[in-house]
Amino acid sequence: MKYILSFLIIFIFFVGCSKEPLPITLEDINISSNYVTFDGLPKTLLLERSFDNLPNWDEENHDEALQNFKNSCNSSKTKKFYQNLCKNIDDITNSKQFFTSQFTPYEINKKDNNTTGMLTGYYEPYLNGSLTKHGKYIYPVYEAPNDLITVDLSSIYPDLKHYRLRGKLKGNKLIPYHTREQSSKIDVDAKVICYVDSKIDLFFLEVQGSGRVLLDTGETIFIGYGNQNGHKYKSIGRYLVSIGEIPFKEISLQSIRAWFVKNPSRVDEVLNHNNSVVYFKQRQQRATGSLGLPLTPERSIAVDRRFIPLGSMLYCSAEQTNVKFNRVVQAQDTGGAIKGTIRADMFLGFGDRAREVAGRLKAPLKLWILLPKDLK
Repeated sequence: MKYILSFLIIFIFFVGCSKEPLPITLEDINISSNYVTFDGLPKTLLLERSFDNLPNWDEENHDEALQNFKNSCNSSKTKKFYQNLCKNIDDITNSKQFFTSQFTPYEINKKDNNTTGMLTGYYEPYLNGSLTKHGKYIYPVYEAPNDLITVDLSSIYPDLKHYRLRGKLKGNKLIPYHTREQSSKIDVDAKVICYVDSKIDLFFLEVQGSGRVLLDTGETIFIGYGNQNGHKYKSIGRYLVSIGEIPFKEISLQSIRAWFVKNPSRVDEVLNHNNSVVYFKQRQQRATGSLGLPLTPERSIAVDRRFIPLGSMLYCSAEQTNVKFNRVVQAQDTGGAIKGTIRADMFLGFGDRAREVAGRLKAPLKLWILLPKDLK
């Protein structure tokens, strides 16, 4: 058995997989030791604080924060995590008192006793497209391919229950699915939602996870994450820094886009550095996160759910030039590039301002998770 498991683990990393931990619930939290632990996953150190420790707490829009919490209670994960608080949420009349009387803030700490991480931002892009391939509309937005296979091995090998194996069949063997470069050279066996006029905008749509497409008929459709090809995400920003094209301090969505404009012959080289490909679904509503709820601008964040429970409520504090965020947020989304204990990606909404702020946001971050007082 040991040798079979060893072979499978090596095989998984060759073919491509993603770690998908189960949601953390209140039953999994051990406050007495100041740690959040869950089924052998990395520990998150929590330091008990008071609301007086939260920057600009008194200036927070508590009514707005409460409304966002109510919205999040429509998800099963938030409802399970906060149980009675969600059940009685409609009875609340004083929002600030609700937070201070029902919750205790715990500052999230790294293993090295560092309480500072990083906040970035994402937004809902707007692309130009058509339901048919013609003229400038030549880049397909695919649904998940028909020949993409996702395997859950947990029922047979419990040690692998946090992994999903993705690939395709060749004969009776499962092999890695097509990389980005390979996909551009074949007819992918997948339904096309629409065609867009820019492969660069399509790539950024994959990074953001969801967006809107203005069709040549005047209609707008919504699309969101459906699946991915199983290859590990690689940052094209880091690639451009590593080859000396953009200084690290200047890297942003805007600087990357400007580099593409100046170097059109090298667009494929850079995009193909990231073998990962995201596939989409057409949706009936605006951007939604991993909880299946519409995201709230500047109130919804993506987290690494190995360390922070998806569905939980947090207070975030981050500041850089002309941008300051001190507010209650909900962990309602995840992302391939969001890795680490004190790491968050804030959803900034739709439109030019959201794109501008999201493209440049890279601010020092402190996070406090808000847990019910009756947990102890």
